[in-house]
Amino acid sequence: MIWPFKRKENVETRSSGSGYTSQVLQARADYVAGIDGIAELTGTVQSAVSLWEGGLSLSDVEGTDLLTPRMLALAGRSLALRGEAVFAIREDGLVPCSDWDLTTSFSTPTAYRVGIADTGGGKTETLLAGEVLHLRVGSDVSMPYVGQSPLRRARLTAGLLHILETALSDVYRDAPIGSSVVPFPETPDTDLNDLARGFRGYRGRVQVRESVNVQAAGGPVPQQDWKANDLTPDLSKAMTRETLAAARASVEMVYGVLPGLSSTATTGPMVREAQRHLAQWALQPVAVMIGEEADR
Repeated sequence: MIWPFKRKENVETRSSGSGYTSQVLQARADYVAGIDGIAELTGTVQSAVSLWEGGLSLSDVEGTDLLTPRMLALAGRSLALRGEAVFAIREDGLVPCSDWDLTTSFSTPTAYRVGIADTGGGKTETLLAGEVLHLRVGSDVSMPYVGQSPLRRARLTAGLLHILETALSDVYRDAPIGSSVVPFPETPDTDLNDLARGFRGYRGRVQVRESVNVQAAGGPVPQQDWKANDLTPDLSKAMTRETLAAARASVEMVYGVLPGLSSTATTGPMVREAQRHLAQWALQPVAVMIGEEADR
């Protein structure tokens, strides 16, 4: 029985945005919008993720044995790629959760339904908030219980990097790089296919076609007709190098990595400054957040 003067507690039940259904819906929305969401497959993103993973695993932990270097590395990778990491708290340590949904009350998580991966098939458990370690970065005020990865918060730049690297991959896979077209005079006694096979063993291909200049009255064939025409596409006009460098630098900065850290021209002082910047402005706030969540 509820007294007239006592208000019933308002309990919200919402998806964290990381469950299977929400992932399918998000993937469908990204497909319709033309966003593939696979910029994380690029070396630039994976390098930044590895820095988060390795940097957090080296953290000094006091007061608990749960946050082992392995768990911190898993948390760093999940935070960098998903913006969230959820672990079920056990007496013998933390168990990473592959997906989860949660119930909130006034935007504060109260209960979780988590999925735990296993070789014999995953299983689902329902846990109270105190039985879960929920780490998140990049939360929005509209959904403070959901984290967003740096890559998702910069989807426009991530999409550009994905498009550029995909386009370059397609060019180097399909374009006739190193191939040439060699005009050849029209002679009835020459088998052009046999002549083309004679060029095998060289890098690239050589295509042979009949020349538009034919022998007249036994006269010589113009020498310029033997000049090979290179089919390698000229990418300098598209400014691919500059655009790719700018996209990579932007993605690195999203993760708190100064672009100079990946530059071959960077000297020792700049490397140390880039490491200090990453530790102080990117990883240390995440480590503080992990400590506060563990204390809670």
